[in-house]
Amino acid sequence: MQNKKEIIRVSYPIFLGLLAQNVINVTDTAFLGHVGEVELGASALGGLYYICLFTLAFGFSIGAQILMARRNGEGQFAALGTILNQGSLFSFLMAVVLLVAATLSARPVMQLMLSSEVILEASYDFFTVRVWGLLFSFVNVMYRAFYVAIIRTKVLTLNAIVMAGINVLLDYVLIFGKFGAPRLGLEGAAIASVMAEAGSLLFFLLYTRYAVDRKKYNLKLRLRIDFPVIRQILNVSVFMMLQQFVPLATWFVFFLAIEHIGQRELAIANVVRSIYILVLIPVQALSTTVNTLVSNAIGSGAIEKVKPIIRRVAQISLVFAAGCAVLMLLFPHPILAVYTNDAQLIEEAIPSLWVIAGALLIAALSNICFSGISGTGNTRSALAIELSAQVFYAAYILASCWWLKWPVAGCFTCEIVYYCLLLLGSLVYFRYFNWQKTKI
Repeated sequence: MQNKKEIIRVSYPIFLGLLAQNVINVTDTAFLGHVGEVELGASALGGLYYICLFTLAFGFSIGAQILMARRNGEGQFAALGTILNQGSLFSFLMAVVLLVAATLSARPVMQLMLSSEVILEASYDFFTVRVWGLLFSFVNVMYRAFYVAIIRTKVLTLNAIVMAGINVLLDYVLIFGKFGAPRLGLEGAAIASVMAEAGSLLFFLLYTRYAVDRKKYNLKLRLRIDFPVIRQILNVSVFMMLQQFVPLATWFVFFLAIEHIGQRELAIANVVRSIYILVLIPVQALSTTVNTLVSNAIGSGAIEKVKPIIRRVAQISLVFAAGCAVLMLLFPHPILAVYTNDAQLIEEAIPSLWVIAGALLIAALSNICFSGISGTGNTRSALAIELSAQVFYAAYILASCWWLKWPVAGCFTCEIVYYCLLLLGSLVYFRYFNWQKTKI
């Protein structure tokens, strides 16, 4: 699996799956940008609060994906169904607990962090609806992990179409009150997001029921927790959960710092971040691919293929990133106009767009190398590298945004600092660590 065409073939459906997941936040931002700055800022903060919780499930699913990919490479196909079933059950129970805890704590947490009462109320209203999506998204990611692990990623394309279609349609109808529906604005965006995630889960359940060899993969519904299996998944995923949560928590700190600078700056940051999420999706898809390919290669005993796989995927990633960066540099006005019709806001956002274009090029390499570490199964080392980079990242954010109150473009240079540190840590790992003997 070192051929570039094969890598792209596997990555493309993953890209669409990630696009579907992220299109929820991107679509909300695009529609709400035409409603008002308060709604735009509130969706950013409320959405980030939700995503911080979601990353716990995402990290857990990556650990399960690594484990399933390794078993797939070893030919132990029946083990995959057990991991999927137990992982889904555990994820759903985790979602219920977090739903209750987050609903009860949302207002006091936001009151401590936000300076604007208007933004506070809007963010709280958005989040208390959006948080119900946890019940669906936590199980969704487990099914995505299963299909990525068995390298049957075309199903993610279909799922992406379903999820994105539901979200875009309901956003348009509920935010603006089309086709006789009430004009719900910010609340409409939250409802649309929850319904899109519910539709995505229903699709996965039906597809798995009727289009997968359930006997081969031992796909049986079991409602009893198998603690040895859960422990096995957690041994790999607990570090991935922290690794996924910490960057999003730092992003939340970033937006809190921007909110203290001003409402206009918060709106700019949300628009630029939304674009940043979109252009990072090809890189993230390739990162997921290299994670699975490395784990499969090690599972099948082809350790010598690991570094060539990482190099080839990194080359592809850099090409995609360069293309996106060029578009952002050449066409900033039409890109930003998708999110807002405020001409002044567009002009003020252009410098930040150029900064993230530079950060994207570094991210294209660092994300691939870093995902290769997780693919080896050494999630403990991956977490150590992530935390080390995040310490400097958070300090940079506090210094530039909170204390010095730089312009938004200056604050976004934190992304360049972060990805440089992540790339350096990854290169050191593959050069000096004995990663070939990692067992999971």
